[in-house]
Amino acid sequence: MATWRFSTTPSGTEAVSSCNAVARFIDFSRGRNGGVGGGGVGGGSGNKAKQLMLMRKWQVRPMRRSFSVRNVSSEPQQKVKDPVTEQEESPSTLSPLPSDASSIASSIKYHAEFTPLFSPEKFDLPKAFFATAQSIRDALIINWNATYDYYERLNVKEAYYLSMEFLQGRALLNAIGNLGLTGAYAEALSKIGHNLENIAFQEPDAALGNGGLGRLASCFLDSLATLNYPAWGYGLRYKYGLFKQCITKDGQEEVAEDWLEISNPWEIVRNDVTYPVKFYGKVVTDSDGKKHWIGGHDIKAVAYDVPIPGYKTKTTINLRLWSTKAQAEDFDLFAFNSGEHIQAAEALYNAEKICYVLYPGDESIEGKILRLKQQYTLCSASLQDIIARFERRSGTKIKWEEFPEKVAVQMNDTHPTLCIPELMRILIDVKGLSWKEAWNITLRTMAYTNHTVLPEALEKWSLELMQKLLPRHMEIIEMIDEELIHTVVSEYGTADSDLLEKRLKQMRILENVELPAAFSDLLVKPKESPVAVLSDELEKSEEEEEELEAVVEPADGENEPVKEGTQGKKKIPKPVPEPPKMVRMANLCVVGGHAVNGVAAIHSEIVKDEVFNDFFKLWPEKFQNKTNGVTPRRWIRFCNPDLSKIITNWTGTEDWVLNTEKLAELRKFADNEDLQAQWRAAKRSNKLKAVSFLKEKTGYLVSPDAMFDIQVKRIHEYKRQLLNILGIVYRYKMMKEMSASERKEKFVPRVCIFGGKAFSTYVQAKRIVKFITDVGATVNHDPDIGDLLKVVFVPDYNVSVAEWLIPASELSQHISTAGMEASGTSNMKFAMNGCILIGTLDGANVEIREEVGEDNFFLFGAEAHEIAGLRKERAEGKFVPDPCFEDVKEFVRSGVFGPYNYDELMGSLEGNEGFGRADFFLVGKDFPSYIECQEKVDEAYRDQQVSDFFSIPSDYTILHRFIKVAPL
Repeated sequence: MATWRFSTTPSGTEAVSSCNAVARFIDFSRGRNGGVGGGGVGGGSGNKAKQLMLMRKWQVRPMRRSFSVRNVSSEPQQKVKDPVTEQEESPSTLSPLPSDASSIASSIKYHAEFTPLFSPEKFDLPKAFFATAQSIRDALIINWNATYDYYERLNVKEAYYLSMEFLQGRALLNAIGNLGLTGAYAEALSKIGHNLENIAFQEPDAALGNGGLGRLASCFLDSLATLNYPAWGYGLRYKYGLFKQCITKDGQEEVAEDWLEISNPWEIVRNDVTYPVKFYGKVVTDSDGKKHWIGGHDIKAVAYDVPIPGYKTKTTINLRLWSTKAQAEDFDLFAFNSGEHIQAAEALYNAEKICYVLYPGDESIEGKILRLKQQYTLCSASLQDIIARFERRSGTKIKWEEFPEKVAVQMNDTHPTLCIPELMRILIDVKGLSWKEAWNITLRTMAYTNHTVLPEALEKWSLELMQKLLPRHMEIIEMIDEELIHTVVSEYGTADSDLLEKRLKQMRILENVELPAAFSDLLVKPKESPVAVLSDELEKSEEEEEELEAVVEPADGENEPVKEGTQGKKKIPKPVPEPPKMVRMANLCVVGGHAVNGVAAIHSEIVKDEVFNDFFKLWPEKFQNKTNGVTPRRWIRFCNPDLSKIITNWTGTEDWVLNTEKLAELRKFADNEDLQAQWRAAKRSNKLKAVSFLKEKTGYLVSPDAMFDIQVKRIHEYKRQLLNILGIVYRYKMMKEMSASERKEKFVPRVCIFGGKAFSTYVQAKRIVKFITDVGATVNHDPDIGDLLKVVFVPDYNVSVAEWLIPASELSQHISTAGMEASGTSNMKFAMNGCILIGTLDGANVEIREEVGEDNFFLFGAEAHEIAGLRKERAEGKFVPDPCFEDVKEFVRSGVFGPYNYDELMGSLEGNEGFGRADFFLVGKDFPSYIECQEKVDEAYRDQQVSDFFSIPSDYTILHRFIKVAPL
């Protein structure tokens, strides 16, 4: 049984290399030996020189922060002399960064006066925030320019991380923390009448992401900079983000994000870095057979750069975001002066709207076109930029075969898939390479991270739409598909046509598309025997005769007179529509890249065994696991300073933020009463902060003495927020059936906190949000219950909200249907902050449980290998629901939580088949196990309170493993 005490001994699982996350680009060396740039000179065996090179250490006084470069190439490189000894190359032009409070205060006042975004009359919080951010940006720009100037001169291989999302969070405290200037900035601001914390709260979260996909991308950028890897991030600059979530009596409502209303002090627009992006048009072939994509509509992608500083290193890498606009000549001045104002600006609007919203609704054809435009804009602009950099560094002698030795492109999920045909198009049509040469370069350059096993999340695009919007790319995709067919046929032969047909159906990039002419006779079935045909025809003629005798019956079954002329007429069956022709983007990613990785051990096995099994059998060497990771800088060091101080005091150093082996020092103090007391005090302090935050955000006042039980993540049926809230309803129902004394004896007080956004067109997810808020409105105002149970939904969950809640957490729920969560990273953040987890064997839960030990993880529910059988059992009508689960559904339907009709929501948990029915995510199946597990949680928490004991070594274990996985 799980207890509230963490195990003091690691499970023995070997720690994963600190370079794992970046190793998805190439194979890096495993070691990180101490501080910044560790593992370089003198950091290990001689053969590591093939895998990384310490290029330089720079020191800028009075700050002591080193700058080094790790080579991201896995291939042997020419040895570079240690630039530390090359004094003539030292960047003597760099100005020292101000690190004393007086200089910083002067810098802030300078920006308030000379980089103004506000009127000069006052120096209030918004103005002070912008001036402070611009002051910090000065320091970042020095390092930023030095970093990329150094990369440029050494012509190192660079990793390019393309993602539709980057969920950055606030940047101010992270930046000054990484620069080591937190104390100096706090003192400087106090000198000019402001408080650092209040200034930091003025910053809105950058609305560039939504969930784990974007948060992971941001953690990786932090890691790449901190570990001194040459890298870039590429994304889109969304003007209105996904949406800002408001909670009303009707549930979730969406309004546009306003994070750019005043502007973004961190970004720098690069008006000289623009690239054309074409849509529509046609493909023509010239006399020598060369293809040209002509006509159509061109828009312009403009670069906005955001500096990403590493921790205690000079390295500052770049997140380049693309914004879109039209040329001035596209504004129709004649139409405007004729009074047709909307028509005059149509081209400008069509260009700009590409970067308005993250994940625009795609129920309409217009929405689908916009999403595809977004994805192609990201791919095209980024690749043009990457290629321009390669050509510039190559000089007059460009060797395209060396492109993969200088460029590694990582596609974060399927959104950047169009990088594959776009790189092929540029290399063949623009640079004049042959198909064979271009394909070899593309394969060696591209790699793909899979983030889902959900079929609906494996992107497919209409072939017809893609032909219309991107005609040349569709031609290239068709050729790649044909090459794949040839490979499959060559590998497996044609003897077993049924097996070959099955493999091609699973593996082809083009779905529901006939085989190319060259392969059209491969799957021809043998002709049916005449006897069988005759028998079929006889049966058909008898059916037709019966139909001729039939009359048309009224639709509703009423006895209406038969209209004249309807007797004896044959029923004409409705034609069966042909399935749509689609382009399967995930298949294209697997075919067009050299590596495919899952993001947790169990997920990677599902990818190999189920999602891409046929590809795995064909190319097993492509598939690998890279368990997700999170950065300890943001998720402990900066968001939980109380815990950080404890770790630093007891280990005697702050080096644990970079060198996690230092955390081993905590083992010998695990039972120390002073350490335990400090730990409890830190958790109490964080809970008190969360109490104030929840009161401000929701109006609910909760008790800091209650257990803080938190589930914060994107709202989705497979993540099973519905299971959580139904468990709370069960708890509430049981309480109501007891006396006050019985309730107090039976239940531990809990504050159940939810947060997360439901996609605007995801009706069922929005019903779940509404249900949670209705339960909260009832429970929180029930005088019989009081502080024994509170249910709080925090609106507009984002990184900043997480930074309040995670340090205060005591129980965190990661309860997805087994086999459906790729990894999860919030589970790591909670565990790193001293929080117990309750969950299924899904995603990274599996590896966390291995590390902390079975006794320190509250496990329940069906396992991944059982899910298919349980669904089959349900479809066959063999499932018998738990009586308590049935009682809970009836309790909900009784109206106790208000007048809203929850039949659709409860109905999704009933029946044995049908869309939106039959409890596909096994809430009812896992409900009894979940309730039993929650009772064990109460017991363990109560025992922990009685014994006044809490130990922390599993924080060491989680830090030691999952910081490294990032590598963080």
